This record gives sequence, C-alpha cells and structure tokens, in this order.
Amino acid sequence: MRRTSFWAVALTVMAALGVIVAQPAQAAVACSVTYAKAWENGGAFGGNVTIDNLGDPVNPWTLRFSWPGNQQVSQGWNGTWTQSGANVTVSAPGYAPVLSTGASITIGFNGTYSGANGSPTSYTLNGVTCGGPATPRPTPTPTPTPPPASGWNPPSNLVSPLNQVWSHVESTYPNLYGFRNYGWDQIMANRGYVNYCVRWDSSATVTAAQRDAVHATLARQFKRWMDVMAGHNAWPYGDVPVRVVGWAVRDRAQLQWTDNSVDVYVGDIGENAPQCAPPCGRFFNQGGTYPNCPGGAARHYDMSLWLTSGFGGGAGGDWGQRMGSEYFMNNLNAANLHIFLHEVGHTFGLDDFYDWTPSGVNGFLMKAGSASQITDFDAWMFRDFWRHLKNRYGL
Repeated sequence: MRRTSFWAVALTVMAALGVIVAQPAQAAVACSVTYAKAWENGGAFGGNVTIDNLGDPVNPWTLRFSWPGNQQVSQGWNGTWTQSGANVTVSAPGYAPVLSTGASITIGFNGTYSGANGSPTSYTLNGVTCGGPATPRPTPTPTPTPPPASGWNPPSNLVSPLNQVWSHVESTYPNLYGFRNYGWDQIMANRGYVNYCVRWDSSATVTAAQRDAVHATLARQFKRWMDVMAGHNAWPYGDVPVRVVGWAVRDRAQLQWTDNSVDVYVGDIGENAPQCAPPCGRFFNQGGTYPNCPGGAARHYDMSLWLTSGFGGGAGGDWGQRMGSEYFMNNLNAANLHIFLHEVGHTFGLDDFYDWTPSGVNGFLMKAGSASQITDFDAWMFRDFWRHLKNRYGL
C-alpha cells in the first residue's frame, strides 16, 4: 500500500537543548484542585475535578480526597477510581501517567447521594496536600548525561546498508541538519513527553469509551518506537508518555461525552478537515511558546493524529500522522498498526524506499508493504538518525 510523506519547512530554528540529570533529588510536589458539579438530579450527580500541577513532574500521579457526606462514585473517567467509605482514590490512567510541570488534567465522575451533597474540602496529590507549599528538596547539582561506551554497535551485517541509507539521506534531504521540528526535537523541547490532537475527519460519532481506546492505542503504538531508544546511545528517556489534549470535529454532537478531559475544537477547518487551534500547535509555533493558546502551553499539541474516513494508505511528517479512521478504529487492539508505525517513522525523519533497497536487507517497515512491524533494520535506522542529531542537544 503506497503511502506518501509530507514534510514542512521549519519556520523558526529552536536553540539546541542541553539535557541534564539531577543527582540526587526528590520531586517537589505542589498542586491546586478545582471541583465543580456538572449536574445534579434528586440523588444522582456528576462532577469534574481539575488538577493543576504547580511543582515538578509527577509520574504516576494519584489524587485522594474524602466526601463530607455519603456520596458514592458509580462511574469515573480519565483515571482509575476507587472508593472506600468516604475516601476516594483516583490513579493515573495508563495512557497518561505523567502530570508535567504546569500541566492540568480534568477527571470526571457520576455518582449518587442522599441528604446533603457537599463538596470535598481537601485533596492530596501523591501524598502532598494541594494548596500548600511545595515539598522541600535539596538543590540538585546538574551533571551531563554520559553516553554509554557501546552507544553505537549495530550488527555487522547492517553496517553497510545503514551507511547507504544515511548517505542517501544526506544527499536528498534539502535541510537535513537545519530542520528543527523532527519528532526528536519535539520530545526534547518537552523534556520527555508528547502531546497529541485528534483530527476527527469523519461523520461518525465517538463515545467516551472509544475516545479512551483511541488514546490508549495511540500511546501503546507510539511506545513501540520509543522502546527502540530506551537505554541507547545517550537517549535520556526510559519512557516517553503520550497525552491527548484535544479533539477537533465539524459538529460537537459527534463526540458523545460531556466531560472536559480534552479540549474540543469545533468548526476550525484547515486542509478541508477539522483541526485543533493553530495557536496551540507546535507546527505553527516552532519557537516553543504558545502565548495565544486558550489552554496555555500545558495544552499545546506537538502532533496531530488525523483520522480521515475513506482515506487509503497514510501520510506522516513533523505535523503528525494521517490514515483512515476506519483502519484505526478497526485495529484498536492490534499488536501493530503498521500504517501508523510507518508514518511515525517519517515524523522522526526516516525515509521511504519506493525506488531502491539497501544492500543485504529485504522486508522492513519503512519499505512500505514489505513488513507489518518494526524490524531490526528499522530500529537501527531510527537509532542512526538519533546518532547524527543528538549533538544538537549537547549529547
């Protein structure tokens, strides 16, 4: 299945980012929480709880609070909800375990009560009371992250084809080293995470359960590429969390949920498809600041998952990945979404191989139609791209 890659010219050059690690330090937790009832009707009610992280990144996060009466949570979302007596615990969902500095997340619930229906008065995030000062911690001493001695050690049979690929890249990419919006740049600018917007380019409706499944599938499939890098050649992150911060649609009625766990953009059309607000998109703001984003920098998106009804094949680039909505929704539980994985490869700079094949290798994911998952050759091409760019981050 032929797939086309689209690449955009960077609008601004970001400064190279140095990566440091702190030795040793304890995260300083500080937070604020806002509680709001969404509806109430004679013994039943629903509400939203927004957590704002005012301290260091928390991974994973856990929120606890107690009801003042006999309220019981019957259904919750954007977290794992449990209740014992009046005490409620909400643990981070698997698809979004990290609450980054300056980030917020809204979790929602439906429940029942009898008598008074008062609001909780105190909350803790990972054991620290929200609204108080940050937990004291020692001042960290930054030290450079040293590259491992065996940072580049591909199998001997792949050395020649990898050299052929990089030589081809250098001769065909017009701005290989000047371009500053590869997936690598996005992760490093965020200090280790990626935010997504879903462009729902379809007339179909989406339930809350389907939404959560899309988020989980996106995170799980993206992780397949990130696992390739863990522990390799000074790559500084053992895990790169994926968080979906927005959905874009033509008609709000298509999204069959009422919570505000993600921003919803209605009727903002670009390229004849719904899009999340450009002021929140990194593609449009490659300087790394988002002064006009309604949700602030914490709600910016680095990439879009563009799901188009009836779309054949796929497309990928620094802006994200595009494929058929039917393909993605019909493969939510698949081990490998090969079209998505292929297009993510383009986001990180990997090329297509429509008209040539490196010597000594055959089927691999980036040679469209010849493999359905990331192969060893794909993994080493991915690592090779990082090898040639990592010095821009001081590594």
